[in-house]
Amino acid sequence: MSGLLSSSIARKFAMALSALFLVFFLLMHVSINLLSVFSEDAFNTASHFMGTNPLIQFVMQPVLMFGVLFHFILGFILEIRNRKAQVVKYAQNNGAANSTWMSRNMIYSGLVILLFLAVHFVDFWFPEMNYKYIQGNPEDPTRYYHELVEHFQNPIKVGIYVLAFIFLALHLLHGFQSAFQSMGANNRKYTPGIKKFTMGYAIVVPAVFIFIVLFHFLNH
Repeated sequence: MSGLLSSSIARKFAMALSALFLVFFLLMHVSINLLSVFSEDAFNTASHFMGTNPLIQFVMQPVLMFGVLFHFILGFILEIRNRKAQVVKYAQNNGAANSTWMSRNMIYSGLVILLFLAVHFVDFWFPEMNYKYIQGNPEDPTRYYHELVEHFQNPIKVGIYVLAFIFLALHLLHGFQSAFQSMGANNRKYTPGIKKFTMGYAIVVPAVFIFIVLFHFLNH
């Protein structure tokens, strides 16, 4: 990994790859969760498959965890390096005049998302590991929907989730488009379409997550 990350371009490219991987995961995650709004059985079926398939559990899940840690650690490293490199530049120029709020505060939105992931793990992943591997309970393919709904009955917890998804949107508004730029997709022909696509994704996906949380909070 040290060789891969030995240059600024390589670090940005690796950051972009991890970002696109996590963006794909978010789309899959929100799609499965959205099933809970329309069909309890469909959500239970999809969740049971994801929770019991060996390829997903023992290959994709560790890869996902590594991808999350890699993305955030490398993101913080890049942010610290950029801030050190721009000390003189910001002393001479107004940095806010040439950048958006989201781009200047990616480290803070990232920290909020990282804290939220810790809460999310406590709510869902740790109980799942305890249920299956510590307590050794038999698999119940009908339990997922009720477990999901139960977590969204506390208004404080709902508020935490909604706020976290707002910060996710802010993070994506800059980060998703920036990932494409780091991958070299930056020209007059494709850039306008990429900007529209990434902006739409950054708004719609977190909004759907918020809708799911509020739906279960208000309807149960």
